[in-house]
Amino acid sequence: MSETSILIIVRSAPYGSSAAKDALDAALTCSVFETPVTLLFLDDGVYELLKGQQPDEIGQKNLNSLQQSLPLYDIERLCVSRRALTERGLTPEQLILPVESVNAKAVSALLSQHTHVLSF
Repeated sequence: MSETSILIIVRSAPYGSSAAKDALDAALTCSVFETPVTLLFLDDGVYELLKGQQPDEIGQKNLNSLQQSLPLYDIERLCVSRRALTERGLTPEQLILPVESVNAKAVSALLSQHTHVLSF
């Protein structure tokens, strides 16, 4: 990684607040400045990556199209807590993008590998 890198932690469910969209917006903004960005999905944040979301039924915009644009902005490292997936009965195959499933030790390593950490 370059001298400056950013880890964005997403803990919030995709709908009900602006936190999930704010996290994606922050990631895209940081990438414009050619700063390496890693997204880490913890807790209910893993729901953000589920395929086939239909938030229009609750008057929200679907975040899946925005998520699919992440590789276009060179945001290719998406990490998901293995524990969060397991606790919610989910598998990486149910997610819209390829992810790196990480354990607690790897989460700790991610925190120390990045110069800046933002949490949503």
